[in-house]
Amino acid sequence: MSAIDLTRVNNELGRNAAGLVEWALGLDQPAIVTTNFRPFEAVILHLVTRVKPDVPVVWMDNGYNTEATYRFADEVTRQLDLNLRIYLPRRSRAHQEAVDGPAPALDDPRHAAFTEEVKLEPFARALRETAPKVWFTALRATDTAVRAQMDPVSINPDGLIKVAPLLHWSSKELHQYCEAHGLPNNFDYLDPTKGEDNRECGLHLAH
Repeated sequence: MSAIDLTRVNNELGRNAAGLVEWALGLDQPAIVTTNFRPFEAVILHLVTRVKPDVPVVWMDNGYNTEATYRFADEVTRQLDLNLRIYLPRRSRAHQEAVDGPAPALDDPRHAAFTEEVKLEPFARALRETAPKVWFTALRATDTAVRAQMDPVSINPDGLIKVAPLLHWSSKELHQYCEAHGLPNNFDYLDPTKGEDNRECGLHLAH
């Protein structure tokens, strides 16, 4: 994996989502796709599963999703026949709230521990259990300042190859892809670990 020429791959395929997916899966290494079933998530799921239908799709279900998000997750899973792997926090939402109260606000000192419990620990568990070498993610450059500085393909310190085929896509392009392929969408989405659209949740800072 250390022989990958990241500069060449990003220059040649960085704006070719389908080509980037084909290249990454062509490495013939264990792969996963992460999803949170936010708006336009069906695009990355369709792009990857049409090449590798059985790729594990990892969802860290924090327990705080909207009803629409859960319905969307079920609909996309059925439509694309996803190999969905759901990772839950060690404690249920009911357990958390009974002991600690509602999800803490961003300025609450407990927020970092909350994020660790409902998102980062489940993802670390998913990585241990699925042992991927390639990680597909739907992050986009317009999401946050951190993501605007990322390349479509990067290699994490642990050697995990992170692939973001949609990094440079606009919302219009994502919408057109959904329309062209008859994919459902979901705009009633909430992530309590982010709180704000342009704020990192910590996952892509830690990994």
